[in-house]
Amino acid sequence: MRLYTFAMSHYSEKIRWVLDHSHLPYEEVCMTPVFHIRPALKMGKRGQTTLPILQDGDQCVQDSSRIVFWLEQNKGALTLLPQSDRELVIKISEKFDQMGRDVARFLYANSFGHSDQHIQALWTEHASTWQKLVIKTAYPLIRKGFERKLGIHKLSGVERARQKIEDAVTWLDKHVKTLPTHEPFLVGKQLSLADVTAASLLAPIACPAQHPVYGDAAYKLAMAAAIEPWANRPAMKWVRQLYSEHRLNAMA
Repeated sequence: MRLYTFAMSHYSEKIRWVLDHSHLPYEEVCMTPVFHIRPALKMGKRGQTTLPILQDGDQCVQDSSRIVFWLEQNKGALTLLPQSDRELVIKISEKFDQMGRDVARFLYANSFGHSDQHIQALWTEHASTWQKLVIKTAYPLIRKGFERKLGIHKLSGVERARQKIEDAVTWLDKHVKTLPTHEPFLVGKQLSLADVTAASLLAPIACPAQHPVYGDAAYKLAMAAAIEPWANRPAMKWVRQLYSEHRLNAMA
């Protein structure tokens, strides 16, 4: 299988974690923003340009939630989706899937104009020489396009995103306080899709050391002002604990 991603995408990280935990081999192809649009439209066939996309032979599946259910149907039962708690696991996963878009909105809104060099570095990490030149030259126009697509060209859109993140973090704060330290799972007594989704989609704020982008010192410096209000909340400590105890084990 081949997984098309953005290296900095938290939805891509969610599927990497699912595949790693499930011991399903795959090749990752990191794409460059803007230049991903045409292949994403062609592979996804849904009129969408989002990543990740999972390719298995002639079949392509777009969107992280659709990929999870496709894996379950085509690669066998996933321990991350236990039948006994399936409904609750999916409900919590959907809650954080929805919030994940607001994480992207809020962080970009607080990065554009302040950390543009770092954004360009992230966008072009896997780009060819000519792609890097295009991104650098056209960055002001690309940035405006991103702002409109994400709905952050107006302050009201940024505030809505911040509030949705706050609501999700407050919910998680309350929930994780009830969990035993040795069993930090949102549902049941083992890692589930609920944990993976919540941790992956909050990772850009929690900055776990195990993540090659979010744990990088340059990223944390660039995003410091935006993530500071949540940095030491119980929910963020839970994300970092889950990464420390379960992310690298999944990759082994």
